[in-house]
Amino acid sequence: MIPAIIVAVYLCVVLYIGIFAFRKGSGSRDDFFVAGRSLGPYVFLLAIFGTNMTAFAILGSSGLSYQRGIGVYGLMASASGLVIPLCLFFIGTRLWTLGKKFGHVTQVQYFRDRWECSHIGTAIFALTATMLVPYIIIGVMGGGHTLEALTTVMGADGKPVLHEVLRDGRTVLETKHWVSYEVGGAIVALVVMSYVFFGGMRGTAWVNMFQTILFLGFGTIAFVLISKNLGGFDRIMAELAADPKTAPLLTRQRIPVEEFFSYTLIPLSAIMFPHIAIMCMTAEKVSSFKKTVIFYPICIALIWLPCVVLGVVAAHQFPGLKIGEADDVILRLLTQNTDALLAGVLGAAIMACVMASDSQILALCTMFSQDVFAHYGGGTRFGEKAQVWTGRIFVIIITTLAYFIGLHLEDKAGIFELAIRFAFSGFAALAPVMLAALFWKRSTKWGALAATLWVAFAMVGTWWLYESTVSVAPKPGQPFVPIFPALGDLLLRSPSNVLVFGYLPVLPMVLGSAFFMVVGSLFSKAPSRATLEKYFPAHPETAMTAPKAASQSH
Repeated sequence: MIPAIIVAVYLCVVLYIGIFAFRKGSGSRDDFFVAGRSLGPYVFLLAIFGTNMTAFAILGSSGLSYQRGIGVYGLMASASGLVIPLCLFFIGTRLWTLGKKFGHVTQVQYFRDRWECSHIGTAIFALTATMLVPYIIIGVMGGGHTLEALTTVMGADGKPVLHEVLRDGRTVLETKHWVSYEVGGAIVALVVMSYVFFGGMRGTAWVNMFQTILFLGFGTIAFVLISKNLGGFDRIMAELAADPKTAPLLTRQRIPVEEFFSYTLIPLSAIMFPHIAIMCMTAEKVSSFKKTVIFYPICIALIWLPCVVLGVVAAHQFPGLKIGEADDVILRLLTQNTDALLAGVLGAAIMACVMASDSQILALCTMFSQDVFAHYGGGTRFGEKAQVWTGRIFVIIITTLAYFIGLHLEDKAGIFELAIRFAFSGFAALAPVMLAALFWKRSTKWGALAATLWVAFAMVGTWWLYESTVSVAPKPGQPFVPIFPALGDLLLRSPSNVLVFGYLPVLPMVLGSAFFMVVGSLFSKAPSRATLEKYFPAHPETAMTAPKAASQSH
C-alpha cells in the first residue's frame, strides 16, 4: 500500500493547488477560462507542454514500443519535436495576437468572426468537441491502469499474487490489486474534475506546471534505476538482440515505411487541439512563446526516449501481454525493480502525466460556455457568473461520461491506438481549416464547412470499417488483409488500424480536407471587405483598432 499512499498524497496536493487557485481568482469569465491572460513565460512553457503530455506520452508510447519496437520514437517524438514548436511559433503567436485584441477565447469564436458565420461555427464546435472526448477518456484509462498496477499485491517470493475472478461466465486467475482499474479511474476522474471545477484555467495551469516538473525527471530516473537492477543497459540490449523474438524491436522492422511517413502528419493536430489553442490565449506577452519554442523539443526527448526504450525492455521481461495490458509495462517494471517507496514516488510522477487530461476537460467546458451558451444569448441573458457556472456543470458531465466510456474500453483498446485513431487524426485533418483562416485571405465559411463535413465523414467511415473488420484483422506479424478484395490494396486491415494503400487514414483525411477547403472557398463568396481589412489589413498598425464585424447566421 506504500505506493498507493504516496500517490494519494500527490492527489491531495494537486487538489489543494486547484482550490488555492480558486481563492486567488477573481471569479470573472476571463479569469476562469483563460487565467486573465496573465501567465508568465515559465508557467506558460510548463503548462502548455504539460497539457500536451497525457497518458498517451508515457503509458501509450511504452505500450506501443512493447509491441512495435524502438522505431516508435521516430513515429511521434521526432516529428512532434519539430512540428509542434513550429506550430506554436507561426500559429500560436497569431492566435494570441488576435485573441488579445478582439477578445477571442476559443477557435470557434475566431472562425465565426473571421468568416462571418454562426451555425457553421457550431458545426465545427460539435466535431472538435466530439473528437476531444477520446483524449479525455485516455486520461481516465491511464489513471485506472496506473493505480491498479502500483497497488499490485506481491507475495513473499516477490511475485504478484493471483486470485480467482469470474470473467464472461468463466473462472480465471488474475493478478490481485489493492485498487482496481474501476476505482483508480474514478479517483483520478474525481480529483481532476474537482480542481478544474474550482480553479479553472489558473488552477489547471498551476497544476500542469507542478506536474510537468515531476514527470520531466521521471523518465531518466526510472530508466537508470530499472537498468541497474536488471544488470545494466548494455546487458539488456545484448539480451534483446540475442533473442529472435525481441531482436526486431531494436529495428524499424515492425513499422512499415508508409505508416512511418503517415505519422509525420499527426503533430499537425497541435494546430487544432482546442486545449492548445485556448492555452495560447493565456500568455501575458507574445515573448512567452520564445522559450516554449526553444525548450519544447528538449522536453519531448526527456519524456519519450526513456519511455520508448523501457517499453522495449519490458517486451523481454513480460512477454505475451495483450494490447490493453501493454499500457502498464512501465508500472510493472517499477513495482518489480524498485522498492515500494521509490515506486510510489515515480508512480506519482507517472500520475502527473496521466492527469494532464485536465486541460482537455477545461477546453470542452470553455468551448461549450463560449461557443454555445454565450453565443446563443445565455451570457447576455443570465450574466457572466451564469456562464462560468455553466462551464463548471459541463466539467462534471463530460468527466462522468469519459469515466464510464473508459470502463467499457478497459481491455479493448490500447491508449496509443485510441488516441491516434480517434483524436489526433481528426484534429490533424482539420489543420487546413486553421491555416486557411489565418493565412488565406480568400478562404470562406463554405470551404470550412466542406472540410469539416469531410473530416466527420472520414472519422465515421474509419470507425465503421475498423469495427466491422475486427473478426478478419491479422495478428501482429501477419500480412495485412484487403477489406474489399475487388479494390485490391486500396483499403487494408492491419492488426490495429484501417489503412489506405498502406498509409494511415490521417493522410487522405488531411489531403481531402485541404482539397475541400480550397474548392469550397473558390466556389463561394468571399467575406465582406470590412472583415478582410480587419484580419488582413493594408496598414497593420491600424488594423487592430477596427470594429468587430457582425456575424451572420448561416
